[in-house]
Amino acid sequence: MSAAPASAAEPDFYPPLEPFRTGFLPVSGGHALAFEVCGNPQGYPVVFLHGGPGAGCSANHRRFFDPAVYRIVLFDQRGAGRSTPYASVENNTTADLVADIESLRDYLGLERWLVFGGSWGSTLALAYAAKHPEACSALVVRGIWLCRPHDLQWWFDGIRIVYPEYWREFSTYIPEGERSGLLAAYWRRLIDPDPAIHLAAATLWDRYETRCSTLLPGRVSTSASGASGLALARLEAHYMRHAAFLRENELIDAVPRFRHVPGAIVHGRYDMLCPVDGAVELAEAWPGASLAIVPDAGHSAFEPGIKRQLIMATDRFRYLRDE
Repeated sequence: MSAAPASAAEPDFYPPLEPFRTGFLPVSGGHALAFEVCGNPQGYPVVFLHGGPGAGCSANHRRFFDPAVYRIVLFDQRGAGRSTPYASVENNTTADLVADIESLRDYLGLERWLVFGGSWGSTLALAYAAKHPEACSALVVRGIWLCRPHDLQWWFDGIRIVYPEYWREFSTYIPEGERSGLLAAYWRRLIDPDPAIHLAAATLWDRYETRCSTLLPGRVSTSASGASGLALARLEAHYMRHAAFLRENELIDAVPRFRHVPGAIVHGRYDMLCPVDGAVELAEAWPGASLAIVPDAGHSAFEPGIKRQLIMATDRFRYLRDE
């Protein structure tokens, strides 16, 4: 494991590009996944797993990968982005999402692919690799989120040590008598059928997370604005309530199933949403993976140093296309 060098200047993304294929894939439980494929139609397949849960994909997510080399697959997970039904928590578990990834791979006729995920996407990437290691040519994971009990305690309470004013706004939205259980209190509001109630709660939830996601205020734009805000807050609360539908330490205990798969772990030193100890614990269990701790970054994939390390990782794994 190592500390990544600070980046003097923000690296450039690969140029903007448009998909050459889009569609919807029906999956179990009445869900349909919006997906797209861009880059090289004959290239090395990579699947992008977005965060949240519920954040959805954006055009910039295509740009972590060399489009001349990679066949880039992006999709909105159940309830997120353009997938339907929107913001639905029904039939929406980690096992469902892992099965969806495999269904999409099979539907696209791909033998193996590089799996790239950050934040919740890292959780999902590790769960997928544990279930389907033979389908993974490599993993690039960022902002490791293991959803351990102390990760949740930190999110709802510990962050106030660093961001007391942000936490105060987030917590005082809830009446004093309910503040001992912020997750339960927000959940009740996020599933309330009244838009005035669930949208107000989603806005506060999103603002809290966005403010805590970067090292410097306003450094990058990460807010799930507009329609995606409700899906982000509701699905995050849903998964947090169920500890991501994982047993305690399940992801670390599963590492031996995929430890032979090449990997790159990227994490910001000052990640306030997913503290860096999770990345260190993963790297210790997975000695074949590199660990880059970016010294001048928080959580967001768009922090300059993190973006640089992610693009370096996808560039480094180009050689796998010939194997």
